[in-house]
Parts: sequence; C-alpha cells; structure tokens
Amino acid sequence: MANEGPRHGWIRNLAILLVLWEVAGRFQLVAGGALPAPSAILARFWEDKSDYPPHVLATLEASFLGFLIGNAIAIAAGVAFVLSPLLLRLFRGVNIAIFALPPIAISPVLVLTFSGMAPRVILAAIGCYFATMTATVLGLTQADPRSLDVVRAYGGSRWDELRLVQFRSALPAILGGFRVAAPAAVLGAILAEFGGGGRFGLGTYLLGSLGRADPPRLWCIGLTATLIAGLAYAAFAVAGRRVTGTARAVTVPTAAPAAPAMGGNRATALLLATAAAVLPLVLWWLLLVVLNVPEMIAKTPAGIVDYLVLGGGAAQAQERLLAALAQTLPIAVIGLAAGLAFAFALAVLADLFPAITRSFMPVALVTQTMPLVALTPLLVLLLGRGTPLILWVTISVTFFPAFVTIAQGMAMVPRAALDVPRAYGATRLQQLRLVSVPASLPYLFAATRLAAPRALLGVMIAEWLATGTGLGNLLNQSRGYLDYGMIWTVAAVSVLIAVAFYQVVVVLERWTLGRLGMRTTE
Repeated sequence: MANEGPRHGWIRNLAILLVLWEVAGRFQLVAGGALPAPSAILARFWEDKSDYPPHVLATLEASFLGFLIGNAIAIAAGVAFVLSPLLLRLFRGVNIAIFALPPIAISPVLVLTFSGMAPRVILAAIGCYFATMTATVLGLTQADPRSLDVVRAYGGSRWDELRLVQFRSALPAILGGFRVAAPAAVLGAILAEFGGGGRFGLGTYLLGSLGRADPPRLWCIGLTATLIAGLAYAAFAVAGRRVTGTARAVTVPTAAPAAPAMGGNRATALLLATAAAVLPLVLWWLLLVVLNVPEMIAKTPAGIVDYLVLGGGAAQAQERLLAALAQTLPIAVIGLAAGLAFAFALAVLADLFPAITRSFMPVALVTQTMPLVALTPLLVLLLGRGTPLILWVTISVTFFPAFVTIAQGMAMVPRAALDVPRAYGATRLQQLRLVSVPASLPYLFAATRLAAPRALLGVMIAEWLATGTGLGNLLNQSRGYLDYGMIWTVAAVSVLIAVAFYQVVVVLERWTLGRLGMRTTE
C-alpha cells in the first residue's frame, strides 16, 4: 500500500495534463491549432490505423537490431577499456568521433553506400554505442574497493574481480546507459528513414506527411515513436531500480586507480595522444577503401584538406564554414550549460522530492523521444525561427541523458555514507551537499562528457530543420547542391569541435577529482 499514493498522484497529474491539453486543442489556444486535442489525435490515428503496422514494424526492426549490435559492441569495448586504460586513451578519439558524427550528415552517405535496412541499423547502433560504453566504463571503475580487496585477498584473478564485483556493481550504470540508448536507437532509425531509405518506417511516413498541413497526423506519428522509445526506457528503468539496491557499494570509492604503465615521460604521453588523434583518420580511410565507396561521394581526410585548403574554391569554402561556425558555436555552449544545469537541478529534485520528478518525467520523455521533425511546426509557431527555438532543442537533447547519468550516481551513494551526517542531525539538503553530490561527481563529469557532443548536434538539427542558419543550414544546402566536399567537411569539423569540448571536460574532471582523491574514468 505504500506505493499507492505516488501511483495515484502520477495518474492524477496525467489526467490533469490531458484535460488541459484537450481544452487547449479544442479551442486552438496554442499556436493557432498546431497543438491538436488528444481526441483529434486519436481520431486521426483510427482513420490511419491501417497505415501504421508496416511502418512501425520497419522502425522496430531497425531500432531493435541497432540496439542489440550497438550495445553489444559498447559493453565489450567498455570491458576492454577498463582492463587496459592504455587502450581507452588510444581509442578516445575514435569513441568521441563515433558519438559526435552528425546523423543528418552521414545518413545520405549511408543510404548511398548500403542497401536495405543496413543504413537504419548502423545509425541506430551508432546512437547507442557511446552512452552504453561510457556507462559501462563508469560502472566498472566505481566498484567498491573493499570488495575488490576481499577477492584479491582470497587469490582471485582479474577475471574474478570483474565477474564477482565489478559487473555486479556496474549493472545499474549499464542499465542506465540502456535507458539513454533506447530512445537514441529509435531516433537513429527514424533519422535514417527520414534521410531517404526504404519504403516503410515512421520516418518515411513522417516525411510523406509533412506537406499536408495535418498536425493531428504529425502528432500521431510522433507519439507512436515516443511510445516505442518510452516503453523501452520504462523497461530498463524498472530493471535498474530492482538491481540498484543489491549493487550499491558499501563505501564511497576514494582511491584513484593505478595509472597504466606507459613509461611515465612526456614523450610517451605525446606519442599516445598523437596516436589517439591519428587513429580515427586511419580508420576513416580504411572504411572508405574496404567499402569501396564511390570517389564522388566519399571524401578521405586528404580530400577534405584539398577541398578546404588547397583546392580552387577553398577560399569560398572557408568563408562559408567560418560564417556558419560563428552562428553555431556560441549557442551550443549556452545550450550545453543550460541543459546541464537543468539536468543537475532535476536530479537533486528527484532525490529530494521523487513525486515531482515522476510528474515531470512523462513530459521530459516526450521531448526526448519524439522526432524533432514532428515537433518543429509547433516549436516554430510557439518560439519563432530564432535563438529560443535552437536553445529549446539543444536543452531537450542534452538534459535527458545527463539527468539519467547524474540521478544514477546519486542513487548509488552508499547508505552508510549518508548515515554519518544523518546521525549528527543533518537535513536532507545538507546530506546532499556534504555526501551525495561529492560522491556522485564522477557521474556528473560523465554526464558532461555525454552531453557536450549532443549540444552541438542539437543546435545543428534545429538549424537544419527550422532556422536556416549555422552549420545545420550549411549542411542542408550542401545536400541540395550535392556538395559532398562540404558535407564531409561539416561532419569532420563537428567531430573536431566535439573532441575539443570533450577534452576540456576531461581536464576539468582530472583536476577536480584528483584534488579530491577520487577515481576518474579517463
């Protein structure tokens, strides 16, 4: 009976939201009817019900396969990186490059290179990889050090430490990664469909419905995608709550892990950093060669240098690129800061007042999982085509994975650590300030690393869909002109910017956690 109150409160809040939505839609109180009433959406769904099965099945198939493949690779990579910190540093550039690749840039390339479901599956898998890999590394490195000492004291091997302690400790973090990856897989599949691939799929259906000025149908498609992603999110959220209590550490990890043996000199560190920077370029070139992508479409690193620096139109290309960067970068930084602040505040509220978070999460999940192309008409009418629209989109795509990661860190704080301030009469807020927030700092920095590339991606998506400015618009124009040199250039520059953001966070993390004597995941 203890859960009846929160459950009834959630149902009551949802009922109030639906009633308000119905009134606003019926009387066209929001954006002249761009927000249809739930009854109108349901009526449209019933009229179009025969259209949905093939589209939903196509999106589900691509999302499911991409989710399985992307997460399997991510977990295997996370274990390998924990076993070999040297490998983690070497593949840092590859990891960030995979995560920072703009789906709107690579989708047409994938469609032209592969056939069938492959582009959708690949884009869905790419959307899953980084979040789950980061969660796996974070969870494995935050295991209770005393439990590890016990395994070593009884002669346990490195595999025994992983199997008996670290995997169990990391399970809640990995499930938290799955919660972020599930909506990302759906969004990746839909973006590939929207980019032009296949006859069926919610993205294809959405693309064919955009020009009909039919908001109820757009909302039907968007809410269907939201329902798919939301059910997957809910399943992993329930599983995560069930295992968090049994996997919680007894003590807060305080000792930094031993650094990998790399010679300990600056020359070795410089060599490793150079190798990490060069490896993505080598893999990029090798993939193009192995896949035999047509030279007109594929651009190698050398081809981009020629296009942007040495070619006859290099000056004009540089001018267009710099003008777009000047529009995109400032708003990306502001959106990242706002998204992280919102995520941290929501995580604190989730710890202090769980009922508030339960009421807010359905709305948050809708903004995270509904395809932006379905929300764009409403957002444009509500906010216009300027900076507020870009900020809204950027915050919506950054705060959710950051919130999941930070909230997971606070949930994993050992009860014993909270008992000490509680015994001295500390309030719940003081417990948060003195114990929960400092103990979850590794998760906070992991959330920042996760959100930094997404901030740039969010800005580009908003520019591509609505505002006609910045890198997103430059990419859209280049696709229309079949200017593959600029498409690959924008993708490469986006990755370089995301790597720079990421590296700044890594430096801050090492400095902060190093002063506190806590573990880092980098």
